This record gives sequence, structure tokens and C-alpha cells, in this order.
Amino acid sequence: GSAFASYAVPTVVGEIKRHFRDHMWGVHVPRRVQELRNRVRAAAQELTRTPDDRSPSVSDIAEHTGMSEEDVLLGMEAMESFSALSLDAELPGAEDGYSLADTLGAPEPSYDRVIQREALKPGLRALPERERHILYLRFFREETQGRIAEQLGISQMHVSRLINRTCARLHDQIEAPAA
Repeated sequence: GSAFASYAVPTVVGEIKRHFRDHMWGVHVPRRVQELRNRVRAAAQELTRTPDDRSPSVSDIAEHTGMSEEDVLLGMEAMESFSALSLDAELPGAEDGYSLADTLGAPEPSYDRVIQREALKPGLRALPERERHILYLRFFREETQGRIAEQLGISQMHVSRLINRTCARLHDQIEAPAA
């Protein structure tokens, strides 16, 4: 009779609560914070039933529950964590389809260039002076191979071969540690 009901009701209710507590949150929230959320939500509902029908402040909820204002703020934050927001969801007030994903940053393409330049420095320092000078004229002064050849008194074909050989050697030096 009543012995089974007095056992079954709390057990079933407890299992249902545990299921909701452990499986219904979009983000894992510690149990203590979930309990703070429940206390804050209940207090906010009680305090909103006043004649002026205004939303209670953090200090009002803290005073009503005997909690610290920090715990109230933590509970209020947890109220927003019950369901996850899609990155593709349109932001409130955005009428042009602007979504949360649009506010996220993107990788800076210049970072790769900085890394490549830093990786090249030791190899460039180790080059013979003539090869370093040719690369400087070609890539930093933007001289043509023909003009470099005239300045150095060698053929344009020789300049081309030196540039190709030097760049290939530098490339191999940079790629070798990664392999």
C-alpha cells in the first residue's frame, strides 16, 4: 500500500530531476551553479509578483535569498546557459541576418608571412654575400634580373640560376625540420 508509494514517488521524482540536471543543459554547468540558478529564478518570480511588477535587482534577490551578490550573478548567468545558441542564429535586433558567427574573428593571414620571414632569417644570414645581395636586389629593391646582371657584370641567365638555386636551398632548409 502506502509503503511502496512513499518509496516510489521520491525515487522516481529524484531520477527525473537527475536526468534533467545531467542531460538537458547545452553546456556543462556545475551542480552548485545549477542550484544557484534555481534559487535565483524562484526568487525573481516571487519578487516580480509585487504591485509595481518591476524586475528585481541583483541586490533585491540577494537580500531576499540571503545569498551574496556574486552568487546571484552566477545564478543569473546560468539562467542563460540552459540552452545553447547556434552560431548561425540571427542576433537580436539584427535585421540583416547578422549572426553570432559573423562576430567571431578569423586567422590573420599576415601571421604566416611573419613566421616564414623569421624562419628564413638564419638561412639568409648563412648565404654567401653575393647571393644575399642578389636576393636583396631582386626581392626587396624589385630589380629585374637583367638590371642585376648589368650591375654585377654577369649574364641574366646566371642571375636566374643563382636565384632559383638559392631559393630552392632556402626552401629545403625551412621544410627539412618539418619533415
